[in-house]
Amino acid sequence: KNLPRKKRRKLEAERELLEEENEIEKSEMDGSEEFERIFTEMGQNKICLRNSLLYESYALFLEAKGEFSEALRVYQLGISRNSEPLARLKKAEVLFLERMSEIVNVSSLQKGDAGVLLENGESCINPWSISTIKDLLRRMKPDMLKYDGYHPSTKAYPGKVALSSLQKTARNKVIEIGGRKYQIKGCAGKGGFAQVFKAYVDSNSDDVVALKIQKPPFPWEFYMYRQLDKRIPDKERLSFGFAHRMHLYSDYSILASDYLAHGTLQDAINSNVVIGGFMEEVLCIYYTIEMLSMLETLHSAGIIHGDFKPDNLLIRYARDDLPEGGFRDRTGPWRDQGLCLVDWGRGIDTSLFPDKTKFMGDCRTSGFRCIEVQENKPWTFQVDTYGLCVIVHMMLHNSYMEIEKKASSDGSYVYQPKSPFKRYWKVDLWKNLFTNLLNFNPSKDHINLLQNSRESFQDYMCSNPQLIRKLKQSLMKQRTTLCSA
Repeated sequence: KNLPRKKRRKLEAERELLEEENEIEKSEMDGSEEFERIFTEMGQNKICLRNSLLYESYALFLEAKGEFSEALRVYQLGISRNSEPLARLKKAEVLFLERMSEIVNVSSLQKGDAGVLLENGESCINPWSISTIKDLLRRMKPDMLKYDGYHPSTKAYPGKVALSSLQKTARNKVIEIGGRKYQIKGCAGKGGFAQVFKAYVDSNSDDVVALKIQKPPFPWEFYMYRQLDKRIPDKERLSFGFAHRMHLYSDYSILASDYLAHGTLQDAINSNVVIGGFMEEVLCIYYTIEMLSMLETLHSAGIIHGDFKPDNLLIRYARDDLPEGGFRDRTGPWRDQGLCLVDWGRGIDTSLFPDKTKFMGDCRTSGFRCIEVQENKPWTFQVDTYGLCVIVHMMLHNSYMEIEKKASSDGSYVYQPKSPFKRYWKVDLWKNLFTNLLNFNPSKDHINLLQNSRESFQDYMCSNPQLIRKLKQSLMKQRTTLCSA
């Protein structure tokens, strides 16, 4: 009491802070199972909300559990609330992001050895390991600096609007990137370390792009887009997405690419699930042809997508009415109709590796881990062809694919889906597709296998003009459903 008022207030504040820290430490000692509940209750009761130790402790707990995106959210929550000491929490977030850059690339990269040598002398590499990606980017840096639209900087993002603030509310905010102003119109997608926004360039509603904002920065995806520009024939280029620019900062990377407004193949599948129905078989066949054609083109160019799933397949619709002719050769409006494969963060450029290189590495995407990954065997293009099979299964059955291993009469075995085919489907087409793609010999030319499968479905569709008419009607119906949603 005899102390000066200013000194007394300081001591009281320090005592309160110490009590809050003791409360947090006590919650940690109560057991990890209770930590999440205690953090939630403390937030609801507004206890320690301005103490940065609360957020730092819980974020470290989440990091230890492997919940990295949630840990990042907690750091940013504490910073947005100006918790004290704020400088300590900001430093903790920076250190966390540095640790993440050594563990993952925005949900793709993996820890572990970059490669091993197989018994037959062939090399086997993890294409998603930190060391592999760093080595490839170091090798390709001179070329990347020449890429049109590539703008690297060693400085942090300098914009007036904090990019982290877009996670809370983004609509109509204007951010400036590389001398251009982008008006954010909404969130189009979200991953563990990246968000995709629909944006108007210089507030022009006729100039719409998708902005992928990623932390920590990740330039590999832009490299993959420029390889697509170089290697994919013009006739097929619409099927693989376009990247206009990438601005690379020390804390963020921002990728500007084409924006397609019609949803994804996952949305189309879900629209049937909601009403308890199934995608019409003629539509399943059409999208199967599209995907087979995609992989045929992509793999012929020596590129593996690595994350082939319906969320990454955007739907394209033709501006003009679809004619009955031109379906097989994809001419006229049929060229503009189809799918567009995006999200190239796990893309693999096989030309950067020695001939006959095989890969090890787990995509860690539930439901899309190919047989080789499940059995811890080397793989190459199977990571994409298996994804295609899963998508086809989802279109036909509204469920992920479960496989079984069946013995053959010659003593070998084959993999096949557990779910039976409906008798009114074109069972021979579907059975051959799954049998061939789930069991092909990697030492043989699988491109020819993709081509033969595609042509068998095309032959069926072109065998009866009624099928093309039905397909046109189904596409119009699907477009109406997705646009209204």
